[in-house]
Order: sequence, then C-alpha cells, then structure tokens
Amino acid sequence: MSQTVDRALSILPLLAEGPADLGQVADRLGVHKSTALRLLRTLHEHGLVYRQSDQRYRLGARLFALAQEAMENLDVREIAHAHLVRLNEECGHTVHLAVYEENEVLYIDKVESRYPVRMYSRIGKPVAITVAAVAKLLLADLPEHERRALAEKLDYPMYTSRSTPNPAAFLRELDTVREQGWATDLGGHEESINCVAAPIRGADGKVVAAMSVSAPNVVVTADELLTLLPLVRRTADAISGEYSGRTPAELQ
Repeated sequence: MSQTVDRALSILPLLAEGPADLGQVADRLGVHKSTALRLLRTLHEHGLVYRQSDQRYRLGARLFALAQEAMENLDVREIAHAHLVRLNEECGHTVHLAVYEENEVLYIDKVESRYPVRMYSRIGKPVAITVAAVAKLLLADLPEHERRALAEKLDYPMYTSRSTPNPAAFLRELDTVREQGWATDLGGHEESINCVAAPIRGADGKVVAAMSVSAPNVVVTADELLTLLPLVRRTADAISGEYSGRTPAELQ
C-alpha cells in the first residue's frame, strides 16, 4: 500500500512540469502502463489530475483548490509565535511580527524584552511606515509600480534627523532592502531605539510578514544589535519554512 501511495504522489511533481501522456508517466515511475493508468484513474477520480482531450494528463483543479484552502487557513502569527519566543529567550530583546494590510503595516505579535527599559508598541498598532524596518521589508516586496505609487502618497514626518525625508530616499532604501534581504531602523523613529528585521516568505517566495528585534541604546549599541542579524534571519527562515512547507533555498 505504501508503495502505491508513493507512486501515486510521485505523479504530481511530474505533472507540475507540464502535461504528460501515459507512456511518460509510466517511464518516470518505472512501471508498466497498466499500473500507471490505474494510479492516474484514482487521482482523476479525486480531482487531483485531469485528462485532456489529447489524452495527456495535467494537474487537476481540485489540487489547486486544496492548496488555496490550506493557505487561507494558515495563521502566520500562530506558526511564528514559538519561534519569536525562542529568539527573545536567546537575545533578551523585544521581538515583533508585522504584516501589511490595507496600506498599513501592523504589529500582530510582540514578545517583551527582559530588560527594564522597554519599547512602547502595541499589537494591532500601525508602525511608522516610512522608517520601521519591518515596513521596509514588506513594502520592498511590492511590485515596482505599487512601491512608487505608495511612496508618492505617504507623508514623511521627520521623527529624528535619521528619518526618511522624501519619496526618492524611501524608494532608494526599499531598493537596498529588496536587494540585501533584510532591513534596519537605526534611530529613524526614536533616536535611542535600533532595530534589525528579516522577511517571512510564503510558498511562492513572496513576503507575507516581517519580524524584528529592537533594543534601546542603553541596553546595546546599534553595532551590537547588528551582530544579531544572522540569528534574526535564521529565525525568519525557520518560520518561512514552517509556514510554506519549503526549505529556505527553495524560497530564494
């Protein structure tokens, strides 16, 4: 039985490459055509493959529907939370998780610092979109025309002397973030607060959320915080893998 299931499932990656006829399926599986036909019929009955008019087989609509349903029921916060807690336990600093919704970047989870000096941030509260590291990651992943349109609409409050001053500077920053795959906010929102962030990706490689580690200068310097970047990126990769079901290499 396990061999039959294994063979049947091996057909799906083959058909993901494109339609294939009975002979091609049999050859790939290394079985007789009658065996391949029996497996294809079973998959066809469940809507996982579809036989075209030219007698070739392709992936069925039911498979896409199941994948879509599974994705819609995934909760990135639920998946990420244990990883965020472990990261917090390891570094001791405040950890945030954020998503982009309806032209706002919102915190959807937070693990507090173990240190007495803490950040004022709340779950459900929009972030400072032109300076926050998590916002840069989420917006950098948008298609170019969307990035440009959004950049032109935003206001650019100068929270500090390091805040992003205008659309051109913001777009340059997003280009850098998009290329390097991580982001920082080094005193851009509050002079005394620094932050490093990494993206969380879905099965299609797109950024679905961003996570960050933040700390005040009185606890660690900006340079000291930047040494945590590899740990932050590994945590984000682990969340991405669990959320998408794919390895970090596949998500690049």
